[in-house]
Amino acid sequence: MAPTDRNAVAPHAPDEKSSNPPSFNEKASDEVRELDYDHEKTADSQIDDDGVEYRNGEPIVTTGRDVSRFLVDIRDDGDEALTFRSLVLGTIFAGLGAALSQVYQFKPIQVGVSNVFLLLLVYTFGNLWAKVLPRRTRTEGIQLNSLGRIINFINPGEFTLKEHAIASLIASTASGGSAAVQNFAVQRLYYDTKVEATTAILATFSTACFGYGLVGLLRPLTVYPSEMVYWGNLPTVAVFQALHFDTTANFKRLKLFWTAFAGMFVYEIFPSYIFPLLNGVNVFCLASQHASQRTIDVFTNLFGGSDGNEGLGLLSLSFDWQYIGSTYMALPLIQQANSWVGYFFCYIVIMGIYYSNTWNSLAFPMLSTSIFSANGSIYHQSAVFGSHFTLNQTALAEIGLPALTGSNAWTNLTANLSIGGLVAHVIFFWGGYAKDSFKLAWAGTQPDPHYQAMKKYKEAPGWWYIILLVLSFVAGLIVVFKGQTTLPWWSFLVALILGAFVTPFSTLLFARMGNGIATNQLMKMVAGAVNPGRPVANLYFSMWSHDVVSTSINLASDLKMGQYLKIPPRVMFLTQVWGTILGAIINYVVMVSIVEAQREILLSPTGTNVWSGQVPQGLNSAAVTWSLAKYLYGFDGPYWIIPLSLVIGMVPTFIQWLIWKRWPKIGPVEVDSVMLPIIYMYSAWMSVGVNSSITSSIIVGLVSQLWLRRRHPAWYKKYNYILGGALDGGAQVMIFILSFAVFGAAGTDRPFPNWAGNPANGNVDYCNGNGALD
Repeated sequence: MAPTDRNAVAPHAPDEKSSNPPSFNEKASDEVRELDYDHEKTADSQIDDDGVEYRNGEPIVTTGRDVSRFLVDIRDDGDEALTFRSLVLGTIFAGLGAALSQVYQFKPIQVGVSNVFLLLLVYTFGNLWAKVLPRRTRTEGIQLNSLGRIINFINPGEFTLKEHAIASLIASTASGGSAAVQNFAVQRLYYDTKVEATTAILATFSTACFGYGLVGLLRPLTVYPSEMVYWGNLPTVAVFQALHFDTTANFKRLKLFWTAFAGMFVYEIFPSYIFPLLNGVNVFCLASQHASQRTIDVFTNLFGGSDGNEGLGLLSLSFDWQYIGSTYMALPLIQQANSWVGYFFCYIVIMGIYYSNTWNSLAFPMLSTSIFSANGSIYHQSAVFGSHFTLNQTALAEIGLPALTGSNAWTNLTANLSIGGLVAHVIFFWGGYAKDSFKLAWAGTQPDPHYQAMKKYKEAPGWWYIILLVLSFVAGLIVVFKGQTTLPWWSFLVALILGAFVTPFSTLLFARMGNGIATNQLMKMVAGAVNPGRPVANLYFSMWSHDVVSTSINLASDLKMGQYLKIPPRVMFLTQVWGTILGAIINYVVMVSIVEAQREILLSPTGTNVWSGQVPQGLNSAAVTWSLAKYLYGFDGPYWIIPLSLVIGMVPTFIQWLIWKRWPKIGPVEVDSVMLPIIYMYSAWMSVGVNSSITSSIIVGLVSQLWLRRRHPAWYKKYNYILGGALDGGAQVMIFILSFAVFGAAGTDRPFPNWAGNPANGNVDYCNGNGALD
């Protein structure tokens, strides 16, 4: 793009060839392009010498190389980034973002806080700050130089892109959501242990900043190259540059944003509070009101999905944007296609497991993350582990082993398949890329234009990240020795080493495909092996191993955004550390408020369509069952295949690699674009929570990524991400208000009066099987 026009094409003109030889990344990009756009060319569609397709003169952005060339402007105005204004605005909106993020941890579907929404809020208030507060120019000619310096410190003038980016990154880092805080929720709910705030904050700081330290050392692999896109960043980057580089078009963009924001803000009251039937309209549910009880039960399991753990939500249409979200307006089509294959298997496999009574599934709810006794009642874990959180063999013999629902067991199994497939895919298909990336970074010849443009700034030296690793390690040791963790110090070391090993694999997949693999199952397995009979110790082991991975991905994504926006690396370092500390504090405070106010619902195996304890339930179930690993997951146990699936998951990917070596392309499909780990993961996607939004999410993805991006690329680049951010923001702010005003996050529920769109009894989508009307 040209420096002053976001819609122009640069840094290479369409008919230019790159002066750099094609790297591993670029060859892989061309293969992905063939899969994504192997369609009949029309008169208004052309392909240049670099294999880039144009429609009506606009390039269709498909690969990471395309993103660097056409979508993200190389421009750098050299403006100040770290200012008093950017710090204050970032800190204020970090509070809002972190609070929203933690609220959604206790919802039937976990939804991330929209970064586009946060940045547009910051933009509005930043410009207001610049215009309303006095500037230094007003003191010119007056003998008040010291006052002028103070005024300039508070209001340096125009609100610039880098100030805007820093404030937004502080807010988004804090709003990333701390998975570690959920461990403290588990202790409050299931072990009657109120972890002290200091312990919680130190533990959260330890996991997050250890992850950031790893990210810093892995930058040549996971940040610098073009193919490390972090597709979820593109809405944010596009809006940043649109607002600051193309000011003539800002009015239309802002008008669209605030119109869509206001409309969704008002509309969200209806599906979430007044008319919840809109969250899952299913003709099969509505038509089965007078069917036999068995038919109603089957229909509820297959088609129901508006309430937590109700059913699989097949063919339900959701009109509730808080659960649809703009994610599918940003994820690449290749990732979405793999997820659709996973959805297809999910419907078949979960229904098959349940009705074939595999793992004694018929004795329990079809969907739940709770653990049960053999008779179907909630497992009495406190009697088995006692007040010291260690296994009592006598009590175990009396009460018996815990049991998982069939869907939960399948989720654990596919999680291991995904991890095995991920490791195999990275080694076999992307191993050459990893070697190339480190060689290019070491030589300073990484061809990505944004990496080259950043070379004028001082890098954050490696020893900064090493110091952060040391501080995180020390903070973790303090928690281990002083907190109620029951975790041995040597086990803490094993957890960190395991997290450090998995981090590059997960980050590579997330950066290239826009979606990662849940690797916490591996952590839980190892935790059970090294801490048998200690569920709380397993919670903390998983926290220090898995949360290191998740925070590494989030922080690497932010570093890539800093590269796109030309934020000096040292400023990025300070920004992310500050945002991480803010997020730890705010997440903990909000968690305590919700857990205290909604304790009974969060302990319920099903929850409601407003609140759900599925996240702490899942963490607790895993901690308990893996602490009994030799009884449950050994070769004589009922779930022996779950740990074995870690190895099984590698085999199909190895076979796929052999096929790819012989036949790189079969029909229209590039063999290496079939992402088996993603398919495995999505084949258990509907095993918990509200599932009525799946069909609507697919429709949104097709409209955005297949129709708009291909047929109207100019409109897509200008407005697609802004529209998604506005819809997310309007819905999320209304949900935040409703959570504390009427949903009881602060202690008092104020339900809306019952009517046909908000039935008094049963599930809100009228799929009332499985005792919903009891």
